[in-house]
Amino acid sequence: MKAVPIIAIDGPSASGKGTVAERVAAKLGFHYLDSGAIYRAAALAALQAGLDLAGAAEPIAALAGAMPLRFAGGAVWLGDADVSRQIRSEECGTSASRIAALPAVRDALLERQRAFAAAPGLVADGRDMASVVFQSAALKVFLTAGVNERAWRRTAQLATIPLNDAKGLIEKEKDAKLAILFDSVLTDLQERDRRDAGRSAAPLKQVEGAKLLDTTQLSIDEAVARVLGWYREVSEAQAGAV
Repeated sequence: MKAVPIIAIDGPSASGKGTVAERVAAKLGFHYLDSGAIYRAAALAALQAGLDLAGAAEPIAALAGAMPLRFAGGAVWLGDADVSRQIRSEECGTSASRIAALPAVRDALLERQRAFAAAPGLVADGRDMASVVFQSAALKVFLTAGVNERAWRRTAQLATIPLNDAKGLIEKEKDAKLAILFDSVLTDLQERDRRDAGRSAAPLKQVEGAKLLDTTQLSIDEAVARVLGWYREVSEAQAGAV
């Protein structure tokens, strides 16, 4: 049986990996896995169940493994509830980062993620797609950006304004609330980076053989083109080896 081609894209929060991965998948006609949405949904389910995220890992892992999660119509569903907006909150993101550090939770969600690998192919983004979940991926990418740039992007996203507008308002000290939001986002990203890189289970890292893609100075279109180019090179090399 021919292996399903997989592009695994890892990287820190707000680096743009989700947008890049989704657009690459659309260009290739591949399936797309947003592994972060799975962890965010698990965190939301745990919060709704009143579980202590700082307590024992086993109840959280059991809930994560059994939660009625599905992706349909461009939305994320927990049972009969569309939780697409809820899981994108900062609270949910922080909670997801916390439970993602628990080995039992990662084990509970491993096969759930691998099940997304289906013909004609898959583009998966997350923290350990290349290092753990899809170690045999045809193309591995570590997509990152400077932490300040990531904080700008997340601030603009939360404020629902264009990135350059957010930068201008803060740099010119025209919006104190936006500046406070930026500082909060920056602190949160720095903490997430430390937690993701320092955890014992599947720490965030650039694995051997992964292409480094720094998007600090790149547009989304440029980043997508870079990944597509790399995948084309890999595909041509594999075809030539047959």
